[in-house]
Amino acid sequence: MLRRHPWIFDSAVAKGGADPGETVRVEGHDGRFLAWAAYSPASKIRARAWSFTETERIDADFLQRRCAEAVAMRTRLAVESDGVRLVHGESDGLPGLIVDRYGNTLVAQFLSAGAERWKKVLADALLQATGLGRLYERSDASSRGLEGLPEVAGWLAGEGPTEVSITEHGWKFALDVATGHKTGFYLDQRESRARFAAWTRRLGAQRVLNCYCYTGGFTVAAMAGGAGEVTSIDSSGPALERARANVLLNGFDAAHAEFVDADVNTMLRRYGEAGRQFDAIVLDPPKLAPTVAHAERAARAYKDINRLALKLLAPGGVLFTFSCSGGISPDLFHKIVGSAGTDSGVDGYIVDRLGAAPDHPMTLAFPEGEYLKGLVVVRK
Repeated sequence: MLRRHPWIFDSAVAKGGADPGETVRVEGHDGRFLAWAAYSPASKIRARAWSFTETERIDADFLQRRCAEAVAMRTRLAVESDGVRLVHGESDGLPGLIVDRYGNTLVAQFLSAGAERWKKVLADALLQATGLGRLYERSDASSRGLEGLPEVAGWLAGEGPTEVSITEHGWKFALDVATGHKTGFYLDQRESRARFAAWTRRLGAQRVLNCYCYTGGFTVAAMAGGAGEVTSIDSSGPALERARANVLLNGFDAAHAEFVDADVNTMLRRYGEAGRQFDAIVLDPPKLAPTVAHAERAARAYKDINRLALKLLAPGGVLFTFSCSGGISPDLFHKIVGSAGTDSGVDGYIVDRLGAAPDHPMTLAFPEGEYLKGLVVVRK
């Protein structure tokens, strides 16, 4: 806490307690004030800090200021999209609160006991800060269970269709805030999609493979970069249908896009056996290691898919490979991909390192905010 880290684990608490989400005064062993925090009796993270200023009062005015500051920061970023992360939890001093804007609709996740306790106040503050009238709640993440909270979803303000569309780098994407992953779309990959389009264009890549394609963000980027044929793999039929629709929404010829409903590992092996090669590949798997405790098992899975993908990559081709697992550090991810290269007999240049878009910030005091990491590898 002296370093202003916002989490207090149960093992660090000598005494004290409160109701779920109640604001507590955190003191050191010597009685010195450390923080005001939201208490969570069910969670290993027993308290999450709201403020490290003793004179600050945690009330509706405080939360309104925090929401307004977060929204104002995104305005200064001038994000090239109307799909924007407005509140990024601890990084914005609002632990457990995630808020994305999709056009005229806000989507919020209240993932901690503190955010849940102040839900009505936070919802009103967000609507006031943005001037919008539609707010959909997606507090249906499994992590709510760790806080002793049930999964809930539905309109908190406004009503109407849950399908919306956004524009990003001139590309259009349709999504459903009620059924899409997380809040509906992976806004954190916005800048990486633009870089992938640029690399596709730079290499004149004709054969592109997009693994774990979800609703086709990197597929659209590849086609915008001039790819001749794009193969997109996902194990979700509905996601693939949405990906196909997004290709058509941007005016691309669906005849140049193949959508495969299958397990990625199975298809990578099958393509290897068939001798297929690709000029550009994206590996953007789901979270495999939510904590460090899962890192060893996840490392084996990450290594396997990267090994298979590197074998499929044509000489001079580019691989965009990602991990969104908080339990996998950037250094460990580099080692995993390097080991995959050794096992596959493939060497390459790491020409770029990728992370979440700027509207998904981490802070100096909260390195755990860096969950998404990626490498751009060009095969020798």
